[in-house]
Amino acid sequence: MIPIESNSTPQADADAPVISEVRGRTLLITLNRPQARNAVNLALAQALALALERLDDDPALSVGVLTGAGKGFCAGMDLKAFAAGERAWVGERGFAGIVQRPPVKPLIAAIEGFAVAGGLEVALACDLIVAAEGAMLGIPEVKRSLVAAGGALLRLPRRIPYHVAMELALTGEPISAERGAALGLVNRLVAPGGAVEGALSLADQIAAGAPLALVASKRILQEQWDWPAGEAFAAQAEISEPVFASEDAREGAVAFAEKRPPVWRGR
Repeated sequence: MIPIESNSTPQADADAPVISEVRGRTLLITLNRPQARNAVNLALAQALALALERLDDDPALSVGVLTGAGKGFCAGMDLKAFAAGERAWVGERGFAGIVQRPPVKPLIAAIEGFAVAGGLEVALACDLIVAAEGAMLGIPEVKRSLVAAGGALLRLPRRIPYHVAMELALTGEPISAERGAALGLVNRLVAPGGAVEGALSLADQIAAGAPLALVASKRILQEQWDWPAGEAFAAQAEISEPVFASEDAREGAVAFAEKRPPVWRGR
């Protein structure tokens, strides 16, 4: 395993609401409020936003993995903090510092135990999901006279059948990771305790790709929903053409011809 790199002392990391660790070209980000089931308060939201900025700003990083400490991924908004008047929103990034503006680079959610309410919305803001068998996924907001306004009602109908999304939203009842996988919501199922390892393995596969191509591919997949059909290829070209003209594109071709691994420079 590649040694962990950290800019903080171990004690500071242990006490932080979010821990970031570099694993090769992957940034492993851990929501670190296990005593509160990793519920999102303002401090956690701000720390997660900073971790995502680190992911996007560091040219040595290609992908992120987001997980939760303890027995589960995230239980959503910290209702005690909310009742006290605290709002866990961070500028244009929105709730939890992620749901309205996720990172530019690919991000994988690694789910153990549960991802419910705003916790599932944080996972849905990620690009891929690795979940342990038996983990529960749900949006129970209606049971508390709340609305899943952190992205679940917008993202779920684009990822699973409409009627299943409606059932999740109106009953508030969760589904298992196994059903999530059958519906295409979960990319990979792993044994309990193996979500981070599975996500890091997937991250290694992603990080082997060229950084510019990864970002451009993610952007096209996300933005194409708003493109008129007649303008889609032109809009795609605005994003893809700089990649084709990059040094890395030439390096990819030369490395293929020379039968060697490419050396990406991100330019």
